[in-house]
Amino acid sequence: MHDQMARIQSHIESHQHMAGALMPLLHAIQDDLSYIPEECYGLIAKALNLSVAEVHGVVTFYHHFRTRPPGRHVLQVCRAESCQAMGCGALESHVKSSLGIDYHETTSDGSITLEPVYCLGNCACSPAIMLDDEIYGRVSPQQVESLLASARRDNP
Repeated sequence: MHDQMARIQSHIESHQHMAGALMPLLHAIQDDLSYIPEECYGLIAKALNLSVAEVHGVVTFYHHFRTRPPGRHVLQVCRAESCQAMGCGALESHVKSSLGIDYHETTSDGSITLEPVYCLGNCACSPAIMLDDEIYGRVSPQQVESLLASARRDNP
């Protein structure tokens, strides 16, 4: 935790003098740690002359920001209009049922975190998902099962 707070402090110091620093700072912290610990809201608020409630409000408003560490793999299911038109509702129901979790949750073995995303920019190949940093299009429930099984095998 000490190392983590030192890294957060380093990000704060490199961003605090920027105009509109909050969003770039939050992105930098999440890119580095994979989430934004609530313990750092006070440090951020003090450095940017904001209230802790303002920092908390921004972190929790945007679905992109996580407040807890994710699992070893992150599966994002696109919920934008094109994907909805091409059956992402059935796909997300299948994934939730198969993993036994809802959005913003992690499987009990810590292997998969499930998140919604609003447009992966892959509309021509809807429905789309992103597993870690790889985007897949025209995805069926069976393909998601195969991808998840492969991901779990890679990191037991």
